[in-house]
Amino acid sequence: MPFLPAVSKSQPSHAHRTFFHRSFARLVATALLYVLASMAVAQSPATSPPDQPASQTESVPDQWLTDRFYLETSVFTHHFSYDPAHVDKQKLILGEWNITQQWLVGASTFDNSFGQSSQYIYGGWRYRPFEDVSPFYVKVSAGLTHGYRGQYRDKIPFNGSGIAPVIVPSAGVCISRICSEIVLFGGAGFLVTLGVLIP
Repeated sequence: MPFLPAVSKSQPSHAHRTFFHRSFARLVATALLYVLASMAVAQSPATSPPDQPASQTESVPDQWLTDRFYLETSVFTHHFSYDPAHVDKQKLILGEWNITQQWLVGASTFDNSFGQSSQYIYGGWRYRPFEDVSPFYVKVSAGLTHGYRGQYRDKIPFNGSGIAPVIVPSAGVCISRICSEIVLFGGAGFLVTLGVLIP
């Protein structure tokens, strides 16, 4: 009987996650193009009557203060120390709901530092420390993560049950509805993200 190579059962799942991540990346790219087009239209000459009071236009709040939803993906990862098992493509897919200008909740799916499919659900707090640079913010989220398994289970503290509490600090800046963040994941490294706000 001819020998047949074993086929990993994880391949369909990995292929499905890759397809889903590519679809999400296309969605984010489409949203970014839409935002850029909207910005170009907004910067065109106004069609409103010339005698419109200036105070009405000045009172319009910035989108990054009023938009409720945020979609984000990862574009770059760096680990502070070398490990041949590290994976630098996290395939992050994140959604946030801004309850207020400061408080938020969210959930994400990503590949952890060892390529394992993982999830994170959290609540967070956003603070804008500089009034003169109000698009800049710092953010701290806290929640539960799942996905560190097998030989990598102990790579994250308090993961005895497979679900571990984590705190994730980050800093970001928004230009209109386009935002980017630098996110620290413990002492292991950081990633750079790109996202779009949605009304």
